[in-house]
Amino acid sequence: MSHLVILPILLPALFAVLLLLQPLTGAAQRRRSYSVVAMLLTFLVSSVLLWQQTNVPAQHYLLGNWAQPFGILLVADQLSALFVWLTSLLALAVTLYSCSGDDEKGAYFHPLLHFLLMGLNGAFLTGDLFNLFVFFEVLLISSYGLLVHGGGKKRIQAALHYVVLNLVGSALFLLALALLYAMLGSLHMADMAQRISVLEPSQALAVKAAAALLLIVFGLKAALLPFHFWLPAAYSQANASVAAIFAVMTKVGIYSLLRVFGLLFGATAGTLSGYGDTLLWWGGLLTMLLATAMVLAAVDLKGMAAALVLLSAGTLLTALGSGVAEVKAAALLYAVHSSWIGAVWFLLADQIGQQRGSVGDRLVPGPRLVQPQLYGWLFALSALVVIGMPPFSGFIAKLWLLQGITSHPAGMLLVAVLLLSSLAVLIALSRAGSMLFWRANSPAQDLSPASRLPVSAVALLLISGLTLVLCGNWWTQFCLDAIAQLQAGVGVH
Repeated sequence: MSHLVILPILLPALFAVLLLLQPLTGAAQRRRSYSVVAMLLTFLVSSVLLWQQTNVPAQHYLLGNWAQPFGILLVADQLSALFVWLTSLLALAVTLYSCSGDDEKGAYFHPLLHFLLMGLNGAFLTGDLFNLFVFFEVLLISSYGLLVHGGGKKRIQAALHYVVLNLVGSALFLLALALLYAMLGSLHMADMAQRISVLEPSQALAVKAAAALLLIVFGLKAALLPFHFWLPAAYSQANASVAAIFAVMTKVGIYSLLRVFGLLFGATAGTLSGYGDTLLWWGGLLTMLLATAMVLAAVDLKGMAAALVLLSAGTLLTALGSGVAEVKAAALLYAVHSSWIGAVWFLLADQIGQQRGSVGDRLVPGPRLVQPQLYGWLFALSALVVIGMPPFSGFIAKLWLLQGITSHPAGMLLVAVLLLSSLAVLIALSRAGSMLFWRANSPAQDLSPASRLPVSAVALLLISGLTLVLCGNWWTQFCLDAIAQLQAGVGVH
């Protein structure tokens, strides 16, 4: 039993506690240095875990060596290792960006960020539904503190709605767990899958009711329409560093739907096989259409970035609802791409807003940017990536989705909506770019140019996205293997 599996959870928890203690709570530079080193160490561990899980059976870690199904089980397979690595890289970039001053706008930013990473990695690695709930609460409590980082009336209002909605979701999650435990006698995913496969018809109705509650909970986390309304306000009002790490928060809901529903209600689930697919398909398509309208209607860059996150969530939900293995594999690649580029847009919006003074990131004529060439190129490159222009990662992920969906009876609907949304994003970003860089109505204000750290954080994410292109064969095969491993149940036995 390798201890590497627990390190992506243990390291953030350890450093979060250390960053709350003296002498690390003193000088800002010392606190930042320790936080960056901790994030880098977590990322290196995640990278080793990802590499180790390539084409090998899943690793299981039993805390305290208690036997299943009573012990706490962690499972590292290709799917969980991919999301842990993605989150750790994103957290490293966000930490670098925050060290330019974002972290000093409120208290305990770095400890909260590490606790959030602990909760995210724990949710990806757990093999037990109750512990999925526990890690959900860890990441949610951390996100509550991060969302209000920096203060402000609008930010507090958005955070209040976010907290209330997630408390309701947590209550529904607990109710679903109680129903499932009453009917199946276990919350260990492997045991649950086996017991559902031999479930009597008289018991199926109660399990369906619990599954419906889980669908609501995970749909809420993934911003599935009509549970999406918390996302635009929360993401657009959050501090830039917080919004950037929140780009992966919806992926927790996506991952949970893929893991839990793909395992419990897969091909061996009898009458419950494929439960929820139809709702995810149509709900995802409607979410994409709504997000497309929001992108066109955005009045500032942060609002547009929030709409892009919602659009990516809708695309992923539709892919999961297709029930096609190749489309789900393409969705994994799209999840990696959309998380990185979503974070980039929040960071770019913040930097561009700082260089325009009081006008901020609003899409209205304003002063010329202090560094128009640098941010003009970054804006153009990021726009090409998110639209899906070849040869960037967005093109590869979307093309794979379109190729795989042709076997679905209603696949042309996704093709039409995906192409329509890409056209809308092209129009919206072209309009935004012309407003920000070509319609300056006054000289640049006397503001300091951007420091190296924010630019380095954006560059790190953009360069990481290039690996999806340069190592495309490896990535596509890895995603196909991850879905095959999940559907075979290899990662839970």
